[in-house]
Amino acid sequence: MLDHAQALRPTALQVDLARRIAREILAGAHVAGTHLSEELLARQYQVSRTPVRAALKLLATQDLISYRQNSGYFVCELAENAQAPEWQSQGLTSDELYRVMIEDRANRQLPDSLTDRDLLQRYAVTRSVLAKTLVRLSAEALIEKRKGHGWRFPNSLEDAQARAESFRFRSAVECAGLLEPDFRADPAALARMRASHQALAEESDPEAMAQGFFALNAEFHEMLARFSGNRFVLQTVQQQNQLRRLATHGTRVQAPRYAASIQEHLQIIQAVTDNELEWAAALMRQHLRLDYKATGA
Repeated sequence: MLDHAQALRPTALQVDLARRIAREILAGAHVAGTHLSEELLARQYQVSRTPVRAALKLLATQDLISYRQNSGYFVCELAENAQAPEWQSQGLTSDELYRVMIEDRANRQLPDSLTDRDLLQRYAVTRSVLAKTLVRLSAEALIEKRKGHGWRFPNSLEDAQARAESFRFRSAVECAGLLEPDFRADPAALARMRASHQALAEESDPEAMAQGFFALNAEFHEMLARFSGNRFVLQTVQQQNQLRRLATHGTRVQAPRYAASIQEHLQIIQAVTDNELEWAAALMRQHLRLDYKATGA
């Protein structure tokens, strides 16, 4: 029988959601005073509202957000040294392991090559969970089987030709997504995204802006892909974002491009808000072309 402490321990999904929301808050994606809607967060992370509600309760215990009676949760003013909290949870699910492995690889905490045994020891998951996760990563070209034994992370987007192909592919897919017949924008999501960009534009610390920009940039492109109403557009954009996250360099724009990219995003947000989708697609094509040039290609 579980003791009381174990019974109250959050699930891995709840902890994973709390960590992701915390990272967004610390990166400036949700500014102080922002209302965190359970429904919108559930839609963003493609989960039910129940784990989102539990994740918000976890965040409230760390003073990152606060609860207002009959109103919900709101982002707090952060202390200067605020850091993402850590929680203990029950075992990881396959979806959670997928996200954790990508995060660890992006932070260079996983080597180029590894074995099933290495991963089982590091993450303490079952073989079935690990196998399912590796199949998904492999299908999305985020990891590949080594000849004979083990796995390796390909450095696909560190190759100049691959970067060129990726940007042309993204331009074709993302611009087409804006013109999908089922495209439906969410005004509240656009308003939040606008506010997050405006807040980041005022960031004076270059390192903080760099960290905040990459997360916000991925969220921006995925938001528009989600608006398309085409599941394959969304899956493609998510996969490209993961590939870019795994790259050590080369796909991240140079510092002078951050401010320009933020303004380009804001122009696209305004075009979508005005339902000028042809113009939004043209702006997106130009934005991606400039981003590609900024990688030094």
